[in-house]
Amino acid sequence: MSKPMQDRETVLEDIRQQLADGSITFGEAIRRLRTQVTGLNQANFALMCKLSMRTLRLLEQDAANPTVDTLNSVFKLFGMQVGIVALRRKPVTLPD
Repeated sequence: MSKPMQDRETVLEDIRQQLADGSITFGEAIRRLRTQVTGLNQANFALMCKLSMRTLRLLEQDAANPTVDTLNSVFKLFGMQVGIVALRRKPVTLPD
């Protein structure tokens, strides 16, 4: 049984936010996209993304050094792409 569209959108938004704030890795995001959004196994997800199973497995384990094109081959299917964002800095508290 597939997830309702609203549930998928909630998961996608959660993944986007966590990527933006650096609380998950690309590998964790890819694994969540595969398991929580598509429900596919690694073999079928790799085919969908036009990746080898080995590459997908390494990506999910954060054991790869992927190119931007490789990451985008996954993320573009979900309306995302890799980009440069400003660092979020913690506010500096100056002594009195």
